[in-house]
Amino acid sequence: MSESLLHGKVAIVTGAGGGIGREIALAMALAGARVLINDIGASLGGEGQSGTPAQQTKLIIEQRGGEAAISTDSVADWASARSIVTAALDHFGRVDIVVNNAGILRDTIFHKMTPEDWTSVINVHLNGTFFVSRAAADVFRKQESGAFVHMTSTSGLIGNFGQANYAAAKLGITALSKSIALDMTRYNVRSNCIAPFAWSRMTSSIPAETPEQKARVERLKQMTPDKNAPLAVFLASDAAKDVTGQVFGARMNELFLFSSPRPIRSVHSAEGWTPETIATRALPALQSSFMPLDRSGEVFSWDPV
Repeated sequence: MSESLLHGKVAIVTGAGGGIGREIALAMALAGARVLINDIGASLGGEGQSGTPAQQTKLIIEQRGGEAAISTDSVADWASARSIVTAALDHFGRVDIVVNNAGILRDTIFHKMTPEDWTSVINVHLNGTFFVSRAAADVFRKQESGAFVHMTSTSGLIGNFGQANYAAAKLGITALSKSIALDMTRYNVRSNCIAPFAWSRMTSSIPAETPEQKARVERLKQMTPDKNAPLAVFLASDAAKDVTGQVFGARMNELFLFSSPRPIRSVHSAEGWTPETIATRALPALQSSFMPLDRSGEVFSWDPV
């Protein structure tokens, strides 16, 4: 990876203590960026745990000749998220890139999901993405430049079992990113999403009991977190100066561009509609274009290579 692609830039990467976040932080450092590693050292479910994963990421960057600093503030609180951006300014004097990667999982079937299951995931993923982005927006607007890279998921873009909280947050992030792109393009600020495919802490809780589930897990294990890093570095760089408001995917050696919802079929009635005519005329016309009730694993059904 070119060491000059991000030369002189400062990147904030949340959830950079391991997995995809760590690989993105390492790749950005190799591309020349100084990196603020944000990680609270929490477990997959968001609980505190011992150890300093952010220190490990920092050590690797420094061993490779890069420069990094650490923030342990939570993204899920307005004031704390602003402290993350302040830390980058204090350490490096500027901010050019924000990668919103921090996340937790509280997977459970919808009709058993508790309010705490819902709010904890929404707070980290969706609120956290807004809080950190909003804090950086003040800096980006003043300097009239900046790049946001947000992590979404096919669980939200397509669907998955037992992830109503996670899916809602991740699809919400795509709408947030598009709004940021629309509102801040006048300031030369870009905002894009990545739907990453990787075996990491966030996917290690996937059940592997049936032969089909075990086969899926084995496919996932082939998709190492580092496969997502080149796309993140590109989107953060000036090479992507004309790319904004888009949703990409990275799956092993494949790259995807996802569509946004658009009208796909319409019906018209000069007399207007009643519930009865919707049932007898509109439904038969529209039903053949209904989206199937499928899941991410069924859409991406081929083995990655």
